Amino acid sequence: MVTAGATGEVALTENPTAVGPTTRQRVFSGIQPSGNFHLGNYLGAIRNWVDQQADFDNIFCIVDLHALSLPTTRESLRANILGLANVLLASGLDPSQSIIFVQSDVREHTELCWLLSSVTQYGELRRMTQFKDKAGGKGEQVSAALLFYPVLQAADILLYDTNRVPVGEDQKQHIELTRDIGARFNARYGNTFVLPQPDIKTAGARVMSLEDPTRKMSKSDANPNATIALTDDADTIRRKIRRAVTDSGSEVLASPDKPALTNLLTMYSLLNGEPISVIEDRYVGKGYGAFKSDLAEVVVLSLAPIQSRLADLNANPEVARAILAEGAERARSRAVMKMSEVRDRMGVGPGWRPGALTKDDGLVHGERRD
Repeated sequence: MVTAGATGEVALTENPTAVGPTTRQRVFSGIQPSGNFHLGNYLGAIRNWVDQQADFDNIFCIVDLHALSLPTTRESLRANILGLANVLLASGLDPSQSIIFVQSDVREHTELCWLLSSVTQYGELRRMTQFKDKAGGKGEQVSAALLFYPVLQAADILLYDTNRVPVGEDQKQHIELTRDIGARFNARYGNTFVLPQPDIKTAGARVMSLEDPTRKMSKSDANPNATIALTDDADTIRRKIRRAVTDSGSEVLASPDKPALTNLLTMYSLLNGEPISVIEDRYVGKGYGAFKSDLAEVVVLSLAPIQSRLADLNANPEVARAILAEGAERARSRAVMKMSEVRDRMGVGPGWRPGALTKDDGLVHGERRD
């Protein structure tokens, strides 16, 4: 018999007013706390998470350990963690519907990472496109954490019996490796992990740079005019849209030979909910100036409520800290149970000796968690 646990679906019985239990697929999203979050992050990922959080059992993890694969400092990392938490909450993630926590607050992530390394092949890691791109030109100086990044990512996902992982097309390879790692573990030790599927959205998945429409809008872009930060004020947004590159000609049309206009039209459509064809018709004969002026106002109005909530959260950091602490406890309660199963399958941990303490004794890693 296939149970909810075997499929990764979750029986919802926590609501005492519910008529009866339902099941939802589990979704895990890891978000790295680095740099200023921008309109591309919001339209390509965060808004999708907000829109579907009522439909799934959601786990949102601020992956601070992944951020260590690149140079950082104690102060900047902590500031980025809190800043990202505030962005997620201001954008509409609801802790009553989703678990929101910091990766390093649940130590089972790193433990599972090491255990999964035993079923991960060095050649697989070395061939990862993201590793080759980021390690390019560094030779022997590249961080080992960058090489091991996909194993920790697999641990993040498999730890919670995840069904779906919202990712961009550029992260699909990582989910495929996660599936390979999970399948290899299951074959060696018995059916333990749910094998996740990538959840790749088409619309808005790749919001492009305002300066170069062949590249994604990126937090790491050295040119501040290439991105619209979620914290940009109205005048800055208007200036950036006005200066955004356009294609030859004057027709406001989305087409393969007009990548810049296609990008701007996509942003407009996603923010105001109108089909691109309707927007194109509106600007027949009006040219780029009128279109970009209106697009700027659409962006300003769309971001205004997020920026207002973000300002309140930034002024009251204890709100996010409390939510992250509660989220860590909720995530840990699931992770502890899964790791007990994993250790037992592999034969590691205190279970090898008679009378050993188990999770039922209330002790995990020698630390009482009542």
